[in-house]
Amino acid sequence: MTTHRLSPTPQTVRWGTFDAAHPPVLTVKSGDTVVLECVSGGPEVMPEADSGFAIPPALAAIHAANLPRVGGHIITGPVAVAGAEPGDMLEVHVEKIEFGAEWGYCGFRPLAGTLPEDFPTRFLSHIPIDRARRTCRLPWGTELELAPFFGVMGVAPPPAYGAISTIQPREHGGNLDNKELGAGSTLFLPVWAEGALFSAGDGHGVQGDGEVCINALETCLTGTFRLTLHKGGGAKAPMLRYPRAETATHFISMGMNEDLDLAMKQALREMIAFICARANLSREEAYQFCSLAVDFHVTQTVNGEKGVHGLLRKGLLF
Repeated sequence: MTTHRLSPTPQTVRWGTFDAAHPPVLTVKSGDTVVLECVSGGPEVMPEADSGFAIPPALAAIHAANLPRVGGHIITGPVAVAGAEPGDMLEVHVEKIEFGAEWGYCGFRPLAGTLPEDFPTRFLSHIPIDRARRTCRLPWGTELELAPFFGVMGVAPPPAYGAISTIQPREHGGNLDNKELGAGSTLFLPVWAEGALFSAGDGHGVQGDGEVCINALETCLTGTFRLTLHKGGGAKAPMLRYPRAETATHFISMGMNEDLDLAMKQALREMIAFICARANLSREEAYQFCSLAVDFHVTQTVNGEKGVHGLLRKGLLF
């Protein structure tokens, strides 16, 4: 299989939109590996010149290009997978994640985040990253171990949607902000448009479940992804209609809705359907089993469409 690489340039990134009409900047075959270099942040969150934090040249060039900006994230892609059609499934295996900067940022602004009524001001921190030790040091001295992942991984949405923001996660994936999706994980996405059109960005150095203040540790990351096409959904997820994932230890269901209760219901329904498709359990038994053995976590509460994900430990059923 072939390995391809995409650097972030004004020609290979988009700022803030998913759209089935975006032409691919690269076409690969099923099973190929794609290395996507991704950058994060607009000019308004860049560090001062005397801060000691260098702005990556690729990010500075994107800022200088004055690309159309809807808001949201700078994402690299889209990458088409030859032969992908609506109704198929794209398996995205995250082989490796590398840091692309010595710093990241975290902050909030008025009218956004989980508690905008409590925090009506603007607050921003630039946080140094020790790539060798894989740690970051917060302004008050606390050191955190890094656990990088891509906040945004998704395919093109249904063509009828037209251009949509990268902020809200939906059935095409997108701004999932799921910290479980680090190196070694696999994301399964339903294909809605010809070529699938995979993109990634919104690098996170570390994040808790329930991202609350708008940001995680936003930083530049480079991801190595193996893209495998399953026609008609494939044996792992026949007729997949919503994102799912797995890690070395867990199967993961997802739910997104502006109402957190409804996001929970969707994540639960997705897990019940997954269990019934893989094990000889009735829907009633699967529902009961979820209450006994599946952990449901709040993924994030800041993207308009809030997220819940369910974690089923491998080996309990299959």
